[in-house]
Amino acid sequence: MNDTKLNLSRRSFVSTTLALGAATAVAPLRAADSAAKPASGGTILPPAGKRLLLSCKLTMIAKKAGDKTLTVTERLRMAGDAGFDGVDFDEAGSFTADEAREAVRASGVFVHNAINHTHWGVRLTDAKQETRDKARANLDHCLRVSHAAGGSGILIVVGQGTDGPEAEIEERCRAEIKKSLPLAASLGQAILFENVWNKMMYDHDKGPEQTADRFIKFVDSFNSPWVGMYYDVGNHWKYAQPSDWIRAFGRRCVKLDVKGFSRAKNKFVDITSPDDDLPWDKVRAALSDTNFCGWATAEVGGGDVKRLTTVREQMQKAFGL
Repeated sequence: MNDTKLNLSRRSFVSTTLALGAATAVAPLRAADSAAKPASGGTILPPAGKRLLLSCKLTMIAKKAGDKTLTVTERLRMAGDAGFDGVDFDEAGSFTADEAREAVRASGVFVHNAINHTHWGVRLTDAKQETRDKARANLDHCLRVSHAAGGSGILIVVGQGTDGPEAEIEERCRAEIKKSLPLAASLGQAILFENVWNKMMYDHDKGPEQTADRFIKFVDSFNSPWVGMYYDVGNHWKYAQPSDWIRAFGRRCVKLDVKGFSRAKNKFVDITSPDDDLPWDKVRAALSDTNFCGWATAEVGGGDVKRLTTVREQMQKAFGL
């Protein structure tokens, strides 16, 4: 290489190095500015370093303040004002993926999940393929909404036990969910089953101390890292020991729903209220034993910031935070 070319190469190297150095020096300032002003277009992130992050459902957040109808952005901010780490976007059927992304960006509040509650009426276990097609389209929409919002999964009620014989309806929803696994994988979204009173994978008319074996068998039948449980701690206290189910699920338990429930009065109650006889101490021990790290989302009566703050404080008490 002649001297002219060598000098040009040296000058190019120095110029490039200085440019990179300037970019590196500016980057932290931009990140700090983005964090201070989330509406400026920066990436919205949840708090770092927490083993358990607390969330509420979007449907828990009031839609009106007096006579004013609140935007979804304003509602997300209310969750942040109440001290939640994020929100489960369980009104996904009412918004496009772009609308969900923009609401997160404008509010500065993280969204970790998406749900479309039509899964109760438009079911993956329905005998009609046309209905199952609609149910799977709703599921796919949730995957896209969660991805756009920055989340990591969706909650799905897989069906209704009265739709047919157990083996038949399980195969119906299994076949439909398998069709959505490529989309889930491409978007990095987990498809998570909630344990609900839908007469599937448990005995609805039998007493407590039931096991999680049927849920585990169903999850494992997919043999996929994109399928797991969104375990509702309160839903099956009527039927089982939550701590036993958490340990049985192990790695399959990806996220938690949180309610209070009274076995004595056979009804849902406020989390850690005097009527809540759910053994939260045993739940905490099981979460510790299984090294659970992730989201716990309240699914109770909501309202304004004051009510949401109360729920967040109840969750902190339940989990010893």
